[in-house]
Amino acid sequence: MTFYMKYGLLVLLLLVVGLSFGQAEDRLEPDVSNEQYGPHERNVLDVWFADTTQPTPLVIYIHGGGFVSGSKDNLNQGIIRKFLDSGIAVAAVNYRFLENAPLPAAHMDVLRALQYIRSMSEEWNLDKSKIGAFGGSAGAQLSLWLAFSDEMANPTAEDPVERASSRLWCVATSGAQTTLDMGLWRDWIPEFKAYNITNERMYGTEENEAVMVKVESLSALSIVSEDDPPVYLYYKMRPDAPVPLHPNKAQSWKIHHVNFGIKLKERMDELGVEAHLDYPGSESIYQGKLEFFKAQFFGTDE
Repeated sequence: MTFYMKYGLLVLLLLVVGLSFGQAEDRLEPDVSNEQYGPHERNVLDVWFADTTQPTPLVIYIHGGGFVSGSKDNLNQGIIRKFLDSGIAVAAVNYRFLENAPLPAAHMDVLRALQYIRSMSEEWNLDKSKIGAFGGSAGAQLSLWLAFSDEMANPTAEDPVERASSRLWCVATSGAQTTLDMGLWRDWIPEFKAYNITNERMYGTEENEAVMVKVESLSALSIVSEDDPPVYLYYKMRPDAPVPLHPNKAQSWKIHHVNFGIKLKERMDELGVEAHLDYPGSESIYQGKLEFFKAQFFGTDE
């Protein structure tokens, strides 16, 4: 190996090491790390507190991954900082995958996480009335389920966590599947044919009637009602955009299609519930979830 090759490798190594240290320094460590909110090993959450003496609103990040992968650690550090700088605390939660238990196990986990956070509101200096949620894909589906479900608190429960309210103030989503009914997916989504997870794996049964009961109980479009909170729905494509040519990109594009959001907004408009649909070329008054949350929590998007 020549001197110049050795020198080049040394420079490259120093750059990589320097970048690694820079990334480590940039990481914003949670104020509460891997807090156990339930019995399963994936029932853990992180919390970052806003620097204020007043009780603050909080947003819960629910990660995506098709109910088979993902992590609370996927939350972008820049997003955390922007929320904190705006006076909004942040939580990020893990939940059980399908390999651990079929749906609605993940839904029960995020419900428990929400109630746990609210039960800790005094100790953590949170405004327990103003808790929102956000996430993409599966995280979006879970967020909407929380937002549109009726109150699930049990006021007579021995466990104080179960006595805490399950209602959300508002929700922001990205690429949300607003129904789990595959028949509607085929009707609404260009060139969609099938999903790659069986009903047995997803719901613990192949029996159609039992599957549809779960689909109806978990789908935003089925459970939304007049008393539900505002939502912000973001999608990456225009309604008239062509299907991507690459098969992998095409599948992801289909299962996060803006038509899901259009159908939900139509239904929410019928009910008189606030819904903001944002996609390229749309006329949404909000250009991101931070603007939306600030407006909902503080009455302004400035």
